[in-house]
Amino acid sequence: MRRDPVTREVVDLIADMSARFHEEYEAAAAAHDLTAVQAKLLTVVADEPVPMNRIAAVLKCEPSNITGLVDRLAARGLVTREPSANDRRVKLVAATSAGTRLSGEVWANLDFAAEPLAALSDQERRTLRDLLRRIQQDAATPDGRDVPV
Repeated sequence: MRRDPVTREVVDLIADMSARFHEEYEAAAAAHDLTAVQAKLLTVVADEPVPMNRIAAVLKCEPSNITGLVDRLAARGLVTREPSANDRRVKLVAATSAGTRLSGEVWANLDFAAEPLAALSDQERRTLRDLLRRIQQDAATPDGRDVPV
């Protein structure tokens, strides 16, 4: 890893942005009586049903933890479980209309990055996205798991 001043500054900026985003995300979720992880789970399933093991991979947690999260969201009418059409042993989690709406409301409350990103041109945002994707891919180990930075 490079240890030059620019690389260090980039890492510090990414860490600061990440910390600020997580703080705001937690506050936005809490305003809707959700934990940040519950809000993230709703985001994962908002567009289409997702297998529970894939949710665990996205959230970087044990699959057994997903069961409790889904139970709590299902009790609030925000998600449902349904069997996969391809494999009835696989359970898919789908957002209800209320869950999709709530996920959108949480996202709408995230102002921290919206204005600074809006100040960038479309091309600048695409370049930033592409660079972040490249960094993320380069940080993955051969087995596909993220390496802590």
